[in-house]
Amino acid sequence: MDLPIAPPLRPMLARSVPDVPDQPDDGPGWVYEPKWDGFRAVVFREGDEVRLDSRNARPMQRYFPEVVDAVRGALPARCVVDGEIVVARPGDAADEPARLDFDTLSQRIHPAETRVRRLAAEVPASLVVFDVLALDDDDLTARPLAERLAVLDSLGLTGPQVHATPRTQDAAVARRWFEAFEGAGLDGVVAKRLDGPYEPNKRSMLKIKHARTADVVLAGYRLHKTSTPERPLVGSLLLGLHRDGDLQFVGVASAFSAARRAELYDELADLVVEPGSAAASEHPWAGWQDPAGAGAAAGAGERRPGAQSRWSAGKDLSFTPLRVEQVLEVGYDHMEGARFRHTAQLKRRRPDRDPASCTYDQLEEPVGYDLGELLPGAPGTT
Repeated sequence: MDLPIAPPLRPMLARSVPDVPDQPDDGPGWVYEPKWDGFRAVVFREGDEVRLDSRNARPMQRYFPEVVDAVRGALPARCVVDGEIVVARPGDAADEPARLDFDTLSQRIHPAETRVRRLAAEVPASLVVFDVLALDDDDLTARPLAERLAVLDSLGLTGPQVHATPRTQDAAVARRWFEAFEGAGLDGVVAKRLDGPYEPNKRSMLKIKHARTADVVLAGYRLHKTSTPERPLVGSLLLGLHRDGDLQFVGVASAFSAARRAELYDELADLVVEPGSAAASEHPWAGWQDPAGAGAAAGAGERRPGAQSRWSAGKDLSFTPLRVEQVLEVGYDHMEGARFRHTAQLKRRRPDRDPASCTYDQLEEPVGYDLGELLPGAPGTT
C-alpha cells in the first residue's frame, strides 16, 4: 500500500483510572467517548485494497468481508483510521433494545471461509471510527487530536455500517454515558487529550470502566502452565453462580503471584474431590467432558467449564473439582450474557455466606439503552 503510514501499526492504548476526569480550568482539556466492546481495528485503505489490523497488528479482513465492503463505500480512497469492529443484536423481547454482542462477534474468527461468509450475511458487523491517522498523502498522527477530529467530522460517517463515534467535552454528559450506555453493551468511557498527538502502542488515553463485586461459589481450579509435580501451582479458580437450582460456570480468577499460586494449592487440598468417588459423580460440573453439555455451548442455558472451542486450540481444559463449600468475593466490570466478560479479581473469602445463596439475582442490572440511538441504522439495531 502506498500510504503515508504503512502497516503494521499498533494502536494507541488507554490506562485505567477510577473516575471520569474533570475539564481543566484552562487549556484544551478532554474529549470523552463511549468505550466500545468489540475488536480494535486500524483500517488501511488504498482504492479497493483494504486491510483491517487487530490491536496486535494482525490482519483481520478475511473475517469481516462485509466491513471491507462497507469501508470501500464509506471511507476516502486513501486513508488510515482507528476504530472498533462491533456486532449488534436485537433484544430478545419485543420491548428490549438492541445491544452489542461480543460472543457473536468472536465467532467470526474462524478458519472456514464458508462459515465466515454465512455469519457476515446473517449477523453483519459494523465499524465505529474514532480517529483519523492519515488522509491522502498527509500523516496526521503528529497533529493535535482536535485537528484529527475535525477531519473525522468532515468524512460524514453516519452509517449504516461505518459510523463516527459519539463524543462530548462535557464531563457531566460523559458520566451519564458511563451509567446509561452499559445497557447497550458498551464497556465504559474513554477520555483523550484534545492537544495530544497519536502515540502508537502507548497508554496515552484514559479508560473508566465499571467496578463491581459479587459473591461466587468456588467449584474447581486449573493448574498453572508452569506447574510441576514437584511444585504444583494453581493457575485459575473456577467460579459459579446458581440459577434455577443449577451451578453455572461464570468465569475465572487468575491474577496471582507464583508464591500465592503455591499457597492456594495447599489451602485447597482438603476440598479436592477424588476422581471416581461418589462426590465426583455428584459434583455440579461432573459432565464437563460431555460435548453436548459443556462449556459456553451447553444446552438449555447451562454453562460448564471444559469444552474445547476455537479459542482453546486443543489446550488442556481439564480441572480439579472441589467440594462446593467456599464462597469468594470477586471484582468484575460487566457481564456478557451469563458470564463475566473479563477475568474476575479475587477480593476475599466469605465464610459467612452459604454457597446456595450465590445466585445471579445479586448482580446489578444495567439500565437499558437502545444501541440504535448510538449507531442509527446499523445491522442488528432494528
